[in-house]
Amino acid sequence: MCRVISVANQKGGVGKTTTCVNLGIGLVRAGKKVLLVEADAQGSMAVSLGIAEPDELEVTLVNIMEKVINDDDVELGEGIIHHEEGIDFIPANIELAGLETSLVNVMSRETILRQYLDCVKREYDFVIIDCMPSFGMITINALVAADSVLIPVEAAYLPVKGLQQLIKTIGRVRRKLNPTLDIMGILLTKVDRRTNFARDISAQIREVYGNKVHIFENCIPMSVKAAETTAEGKSIYLHDPKGIVAGGYFSLTQEVLADEE
Repeated sequence: MCRVISVANQKGGVGKTTTCVNLGIGLVRAGKKVLLVEADAQGSMAVSLGIAEPDELEVTLVNIMEKVINDDDVELGEGIIHHEEGIDFIPANIELAGLETSLVNVMSRETILRQYLDCVKREYDFVIIDCMPSFGMITINALVAADSVLIPVEAAYLPVKGLQQLIKTIGRVRRKLNPTLDIMGILLTKVDRRTNFARDISAQIREVYGNKVHIFENCIPMSVKAAETTAEGKSIYLHDPKGIVAGGYFSLTQEVLADEE
């Protein structure tokens, strides 16, 4: 059984793409077969995995979704790129923003991505979707396609403030479009362990949401090394294997795997 996980937060800069890449590669290192899907027009995941110019790619998520919309056949493996660290991924670029606008007039517009993933997910143990930092039609597609949502939240005041709205939106999608959707958990990111402020924010999240939503035991610490991985086109496991961020993502991977048992 394949597990489809959407990594979502309407606030940008909280570590969604970094989490997708490093959780995905962590699962590959644990022996799982993983597909990453970039549902964000910024193309950050493609860049993080070594694609220097995502806007120049011939086949991206846009082309695949357009084929589904037009009832054209999508060949198995079409648009999927294999990364040297063992992970498969479907990139996106700026054209995805245009598709979002045109989806408004499409029949069953919320289910286009799910229709595609239903055809390919039998090849994988996990599919992880990197969502846009907004609640447009592409993000709704990602939530409808998912079994669960992982929410990265930066340990700072404003990102935490938006959590309630995000949880409400996930609840609406569950009620109206995807009754099996659940929240896998909240992952605290960019935690500066040297400051009382970060510790206070972390404690506040656990106090307010801990009895409703699972909060991952291990957080992702603040580190310059994590930011450097994007430029390198590789995971934190290769860039800084003994660092605190690699340790954080290793622990997250173990929690996700334990949740499957």
